[in-house]
Amino acid sequence: MRDRNWWLLVAASGTLMVAAGAFGAHALEGRLVPRLMAAFETGVRYQAWHTLAMLGVLAWRATRPLPGQRLALGLWALGIALFCGSLYALALSGLGRLGLITPLGGLALIGGWLALGTCALRAGRPATPD
Repeated sequence: MRDRNWWLLVAASGTLMVAAGAFGAHALEGRLVPRLMAAFETGVRYQAWHTLAMLGVLAWRATRPLPGQRLALGLWALGIALFCGSLYALALSGLGRLGLITPLGGLALIGGWLALGTCALRAGRPATPD
C-alpha cells in the first residue's frame, strides 16, 4: 500500500484527536480555568482540521502522486505535534513557557498549506474533455 505510514499516522492522529476531545469535554470540564480550557479546545480543533486535510492529501496522492504532497503532510504532522501538543501540555500543566513552542507549530501548519498550494500550482490544469 502506497503511503502506508502516512495512513497510519493519520489514523493515530484521528484517534488521539477524538480521545482528546472526549477527555476535554468530560474529564477537564470545570477543572481548568477558562483560558486553559480554551487552549485545550483550540488544540483539538486544529488537530481535527489538519488530520482531515492530511486525509484529503492522501486521497489525492492515491490517484495522482505529486512532488510537494509529502512535504505538506510532513509539515502538518510536525505542526500538529508542536502546535496542538504544546497547547495540550500548556492546558494540562499550566506552564506558560510551553507556549514558546506553539508559534513554531503554527508556522509548520502554515507551511503545510503553502506547500499544498505550490504543489497544486505545479500540477497544472487537468485535461478537459472536448
